[in-house]
Amino acid sequence: MKQVEIALLKNCINGSWVDAQTDRFEEVINPATGEIIAKTPLSSHEDVAQAVRAAEHAFKEWKETPIGERSKLMFKFHAILLEHQEELAELITKENGKTYHEAYAELFRGFESVEFACGLPTLMMGDNLSNVSKGIDTHMVRFPLGVVAGITPFNFPGMLPLWMFPLAIACGNTFVLKPSEKTPLSAVRVVELAQKAGVPDGVLNLVHGAHDAVNGLLEHPGIKAVSFIGSQPVAEYIYKTASKHGKRVQALAGAKNHHLVMPDADLDKTAEILVSSAFGCAGERCLAASVVVAHEAIADELAQKLVTYSDRLRVGPGDDRSNEMGPVIRRSQLERAHSYIQQGEESGARLIRDGREEGVKIGQGYFLGPTVFDYAQPDMSIIQDEIFAPVLSMMRVRSFDEGIEMISRSRFGNGACVYTNSGAYAREFIQRVEAGMVGVNIGLPAPMSFLPFSGWKNSFYGDLHANGKDGVEFYTRKKVVTTRWYKGDETSIDQKRDFVK
Repeated sequence: MKQVEIALLKNCINGSWVDAQTDRFEEVINPATGEIIAKTPLSSHEDVAQAVRAAEHAFKEWKETPIGERSKLMFKFHAILLEHQEELAELITKENGKTYHEAYAELFRGFESVEFACGLPTLMMGDNLSNVSKGIDTHMVRFPLGVVAGITPFNFPGMLPLWMFPLAIACGNTFVLKPSEKTPLSAVRVVELAQKAGVPDGVLNLVHGAHDAVNGLLEHPGIKAVSFIGSQPVAEYIYKTASKHGKRVQALAGAKNHHLVMPDADLDKTAEILVSSAFGCAGERCLAASVVVAHEAIADELAQKLVTYSDRLRVGPGDDRSNEMGPVIRRSQLERAHSYIQQGEESGARLIRDGREEGVKIGQGYFLGPTVFDYAQPDMSIIQDEIFAPVLSMMRVRSFDEGIEMISRSRFGNGACVYTNSGAYAREFIQRVEAGMVGVNIGLPAPMSFLPFSGWKNSFYGDLHANGKDGVEFYTRKKVVTTRWYKGDETSIDQKRDFVK
C-alpha cells in the first residue's frame, strides 16, 4: 500500500510561502475519520517577528493607498471567494468535520463581512463642525493603527478570518493572522485567494502555531491591536497580556446560552429550532443553545418533543451531504463531553437522550449524537460550564421572572432567547435579560456583519466588539484637528509689493 505524504504547511510572510523555523508540528486531523491530512508548524517568536517586520514595511505604503482602491480590492476579493465557495466548503468539512451545508452557510456569513468592508469609503468618513468658537473650525479624521493581529479558533475556520483581516486592511492596516493549529487549511486557502485578488506583499501575513506564536504576537511592540475569538480562559489571558503590552484588544470568549420557553410558544416549532441551534455544527459554536429554561406548564411536552426532533437528525461524516450533524473536533473533546454527561447523571439530572451510543455505532471519528438532559439544576456543571459539544440541558421554572433570574445567574452573557407569542413577554425579556445578543423565537441570534457581535459578561473582554461600526472603530484611531485662519492685511500687502519694486 502506497504511503500518503503528509503536507507540511508553510507561513505566508511578505507575500511568500516559507518554512517556519521550528521542528515541532501539530497534526491536522479529519475528525470524521481520524485520518492525518496535514501538519501545522508550531512557529517560533522569530517567525512572528519576521511577519511583523514585513507588515511594518508594507504599512508605510499601504496606509497611503487611496481608500477607493482598497475598497475595489475588497470587491475583487469577494468575487473570487464566491467562485471558490464550494471548494472552501469541502475543505472546511474535511478539516473541521461539520456538514457540507453547514460549511457552505459558514462561508456565506464570512463573505458578508467582506461585503461590509467594501463600504469602507462611507464608513471611514469623519466629522466636522464649523465655528466651535469664533473663527475656529474642527474636524475629525480616521487613520489606521498600523500592524494588527488576528487569532482565530477551530470551529469556524473559513468565516472568522474573514471577520478580521478584510475590515482591518480596508481601513489601511496591515495584518498578521494566526489561525487555529487544528484547522489551518481553510485560512491558508483564503489568504491565497486574497493574494490572487491583488493584496500587496506584506499587507496580509499568516503565521501558524500555538502558544509561542500567540505570545509572540501579544508581546511584540510592533503589533498595535489584537482580535481574538476562543474559549473564556484563553480570551481572558489574551486580553490581560496584550493590554499589559499596550495593545488594543477585542477578545470574544465562551458562552452558555439560555433559551426561555413560555407556555404560549408553538412547541413543535420551538423544539425544532432548539434542536437545530443546540446540535448544529455538533454544538461547537458560541451561539448554540446550551440550556433550555422551560416553564413547568409545558416542560414535559417540550422534553418529549426535544427527543423526537433529536431522533430525526442524521449523524455522520460531513462529506455525505445527506448527513445533518458531524463529529466534534478531536478525541479529547469527545472524551471531555463524555465526562460532562457522566457528571450530569451523577449530579441528578435525568438523561432523556444519550448520544454516546450513536457515536459508538458510527465506529470511526469523534462522533457524539444529540444528548439531552432534563431536570438540571443551576449549580450543576452541565449548566455552569461551556461544554462545546452536542449536549443540551433543560431546567424547569414556575414563572417568567424565575426564568429571567435563572439566566442572570450565568457568568456568561453571549446570547439569550425567548419563545413566546406574547409581545409583552418578548419586550420584557429584551429589556431585562443580561446578554448582548437576544433572540425572540430565533435559535441563533447572530447579528449580520454590519452590526456588532456584542457579547456581555465573561463572553467578551474589551470595549469595541467585532464587526459593524465597532469593527471600524477598533481598527482605526481618530485625529481631531482645530483650525483658525487670519485674513491678511491688504494695506501691508500693498506696501510689501512697493518694497519689492
